[in-house]
Amino acid sequence: MKLFPRYLWGLRVALLFLLLVASSPVIASHIVGGEFSYSYLGEDSVGNSIYSVSVSIYEDCLHGALSAIEDDDPAYLTVFENNNDVYGGSSRSPGDPVLKPNNTYVSYDNAIDQFGCYNGGFYDSLFHTSAESVPTGFSNKCVSNVPATCLTKKTFTNVYHLPHNPDGYIITYQRCCRNAEINNIMDPGNTGSTFYATIPAWPVVNNSAVFKNYPPQIICLDNPLNYDHGATDADSDSLSYEFCASLNCCGWANPCTTGNDEIFASKPVPPPPDEPRPVYYDSVQYQGGYTPGNPMPGFPPMAIDPTTGIITGTPNQEGRYLVTVCCNEWRHGLIVNTIKREFQFVVAPCTKVVVADIPQYSTDPNTYIVDCSGFNVNFVNISTGGFSYSWNFGVPGLTGDTSDAFEPSFTYPDTGTYKVNLVVNPGSTCPDSIMRLVKIYPYFLANYADSGLACPGDTISFTDKTTSAFKPITYWKWNFGDGDSSFAENPTHSYKYPGTYNVTLISENVKDCMDTILKQLLIQSFKPFAGNDTIIVKGSAMQFDATGGTQYAWSPSDNLSNPSISDPVGDFPDTGTFDYVVEVASSFGCTGSDTIEVRVVNQAEFFVPDAFTPNGDGKNDVFKPIAVGYKSINYFCVFNRYGQRVYTGNSFDEGWDGTFNGERADMGVYFWEISFVDRYGKQGFLKGDVTLIR
Repeated sequence: MKLFPRYLWGLRVALLFLLLVASSPVIASHIVGGEFSYSYLGEDSVGNSIYSVSVSIYEDCLHGALSAIEDDDPAYLTVFENNNDVYGGSSRSPGDPVLKPNNTYVSYDNAIDQFGCYNGGFYDSLFHTSAESVPTGFSNKCVSNVPATCLTKKTFTNVYHLPHNPDGYIITYQRCCRNAEINNIMDPGNTGSTFYATIPAWPVVNNSAVFKNYPPQIICLDNPLNYDHGATDADSDSLSYEFCASLNCCGWANPCTTGNDEIFASKPVPPPPDEPRPVYYDSVQYQGGYTPGNPMPGFPPMAIDPTTGIITGTPNQEGRYLVTVCCNEWRHGLIVNTIKREFQFVVAPCTKVVVADIPQYSTDPNTYIVDCSGFNVNFVNISTGGFSYSWNFGVPGLTGDTSDAFEPSFTYPDTGTYKVNLVVNPGSTCPDSIMRLVKIYPYFLANYADSGLACPGDTISFTDKTTSAFKPITYWKWNFGDGDSSFAENPTHSYKYPGTYNVTLISENVKDCMDTILKQLLIQSFKPFAGNDTIIVKGSAMQFDATGGTQYAWSPSDNLSNPSISDPVGDFPDTGTFDYVVEVASSFGCTGSDTIEVRVVNQAEFFVPDAFTPNGDGKNDVFKPIAVGYKSINYFCVFNRYGQRVYTGNSFDEGWDGTFNGERADMGVYFWEISFVDRYGKQGFLKGDVTLIR
């Protein structure tokens, strides 16, 4: 139920305006991160669940304005009822949140929301219960050109007595605005922060996970990062980790009142989550190229291990980047709660004197290698500034799995995932260490088979034959060598053209073993050809000449000497147009067909074009006569306007390509002569002109 009616808006806004009119706005650009946590303390005498809830903010005490830091006290927290059971439901969108009171609340009727509008209900005004200095995370002796840092973790804690309900609760804190120098989000100086915690619906009780380590203050540019962002859970829930969205809040618009709106835009009383959004509050807007899952640049790219929470990668661009880590608490296969830590990662050009580093040869997060071919691993060491090394190869219960070599080899006793630790300069003033995973899961061998007619246009079936000691195989990527690919386990494919194709298969199993195999596939050169369309004189015989296979079948069989051979003789006593189809089969089983048209005319004739265009487009590029009913050509000559002979030939199949002495001939009119022998052996002569066009 709502505790205060909306008709009291005007009165409450006026009261608040009178109380705060003399205040000046303080923008919280000093806040660089924050997180919620809570613990279950039991039930009170009337059956309410007792929860101790804390919100922690990280303050930049070096660059932050003192007035802004002082304005963090008090913090405003609100509690709303969630209309979905977070523990049992996949949806987390609240519908109509209803505030639930308890004996610690201050009346919400003395507050307005971030837009200056009364929101109805209650809120808590809390002063911080603890403040601690966050250590830098490295010794100044071990870093040259050390950046100046100062970071304070300020925590606000309250105990809530929450009545049992079937929906659970949302507890929210908001602050505006962020550091204007953040590189990966839009308009950071006018973008606020929302932090919240969800308490699951009764009868489920929960203790939130708690992050183990302080966030890193400074990350050195071009130095490998290996930061444990893992958490612990008092309920022994399973935990998983991911980069996720940072949430926005607040604003400077004031549609309901005038004056003093900036006070509440910078430190609002959190309003209920708006419906029907699928998340509690809006995400910040990320700059181009950045996403919640890719919040900062690096090579190897920044990644978080979903099981351990370890963040790895090598940042390669200086700047300030907003990063949020979600820790999901799993119980009985469902998410009980998700806690978030939001923090600004500052990448600066500091240089560590000693850097422990093992390369990542796997795409898996923080993994040196996934070895699926055997048990022996050769380690590569790319550390700098070292003079001594201590390796531990991570075999549980084994004390001899160590080495002091620069680049040792080690044979693992069994399959599994091992944590390999390298300490550079152990026991010295400036040691450094790194942990990488090594995954040993032999054996894995990619292979495949193909079947089907290897003919252009026919379907080829590809079958995965990968052998793996660990099943199932979970990934396939086929490249068929002609630009097409597939991610199916057993795909089919057809090739348009003959040739030899390099077909590759990349397969991967559940243990991240990956292998690639390449085989060549020969698609037969098969092109059924019935011959060129032909014109003959009535009463002449024609020799057909089909090619492309070993078996032929002509249809119709009219006028043909034998329709089952490649080169039957056709006898045409009458004029007309005759169309034939030849079915062709190759020795490899390829089948296809082609057509030919035979025109039968009354008398012999020469067909000579009056123009041609030798531009290399394959159309009308060669000037030559087409003879019907003639026995042979004695010569076919072409002359330019100066009487120079630019071409001579003596075959019906050859002609002039428009060149003279290896150079392109000029455009214009040329003259030709033909000396021929007709089918009766009589000599003849023709001449004319042709225009060369480019």
